[in-house]
Amino acid sequence: MNTVTIRPLLRTDRADWQPLWDGYNAFYGRSGETALPAAITETTWGRFFDPYEPIHALVAAGPDGRLLGLVHYLFHRSTTRIEPTCYLQDLFTAPEARGQGIGRALIQGVYAAVQAAGGRRVYWQTHTTNAAGRALYEQVARHDGFIVYGTEV
Repeated sequence: MNTVTIRPLLRTDRADWQPLWDGYNAFYGRSGETALPAAITETTWGRFFDPYEPIHALVAAGPDGRLLGLVHYLFHRSTTRIEPTCYLQDLFTAPEARGQGIGRALIQGVYAAVQAAGGRRVYWQTHTTNAAGRALYEQVARHDGFIVYGTEV
C-alpha cells in the first residue's frame, strides 16, 4: 500500500465521500430506481458530525488527499458486556484502489477507535456473495457462525 492516511471524516470531505458512499450502495443493489432516498444520505452525513450520535466515519486518504475508502461504525450497548460494542456497518474501497490494503487499514482504524473508547468487540455482516470482502474478513476476524435475520416492519 502506498502512503494512505486513515483519519476521521471531515465536513470538507463531502464531495469525495459521496462517490464512495454511492459506490458502496450500488454494490448492494441500491442505485438508480432502488437508490436510497436523498434524505437518508443527508441524515447519515449529518449524524457523523453530531456529538450526540453514536455513529462515526473514518476515511482512507491517498498521498494527494483524495479519498480512497470509507468505513462507518457505531457503538451500542449489549446485554452481555459492560463496555460499548461496535458494529462496523459500511466498508468500501474505491475500485481503482483495491488490493492495496486499504480495507484492512480501515478495519484496523475501527479497532483502534474501539479500543480508545474502552470497547473490545467489533462485529459486522456481509453478503455471502462478497467473496473479496470475505477473503479479507477471514484474515482480520473470525466468523462467529451466526445467521442474520431481518425484516421491514
